[in-house]
Order: sequence, then C-alpha cells, then structure tokens
Amino acid sequence: MNAQLKKGFLEYCILATLNKGDSYGYRIIRDVESVIKISESTLYPILKRLEKKQFIESHNQIYNNRVRRYYHITPIGVASGKDFLKDERTIQHLYDFIRGGFHDEEK
Repeated sequence: MNAQLKKGFLEYCILATLNKGDSYGYRIIRDVESVIKISESTLYPILKRLEKKQFIESHNQIYNNRVRRYYHITPIGVASGKDFLKDERTIQHLYDFIRGGFHDEEK
C-alpha cells in the first residue's frame, strides 16, 4: 500500500482501536495488524502526533513491575473518527472511479 495512503488510514485505525478501550503500544500494534501492517517505529510517531492534536491522552501505569504507557481516546478523537466515517461515500466513489479507469483498459 502507498505510504501516504497508509499513513492516513493508520491514524483512524489507531483511534478505532482506542475507542474500544485504553491500550498500550504492543497491543495497539497487534490489534491494528489484523487489518494493516504497522511497526513500532511507525506507531509511536503517530501516537505522538495524535496526542499533540489532543485526539488521545496517555498515562503511565505499573504492570509486572514495569512502567507501561496507556493511551486513551478523547472526545475530540471520537469526533474526528466519526467525521472520517462521513467521508466513506467519497472514498468509495474515488475507488470506484480508479477501478473503472483500469477496467476500461481490459476492453
């Protein structure tokens, strides 16, 4: 998948994961990888960017005598995810247009 296209979808995949409940880096990767490949080096800059936009918040918590950073979606993040879904028809229309252009080559 194109890196720029993937980047946009990854943010919303992460927000969708966090909308199901607070989570931490490794678990977010596991959850998101069921639909799109992601690595730690990709995840953490996205989390930092989402936090800067106030779409998510984070806090530290001790787990098995180690500090683990948990992430929580904010109301602004929920609203952003819902706004993204409003574009579903537009995105589908773009895919249909592109698909049509390549199917025309088969004629």
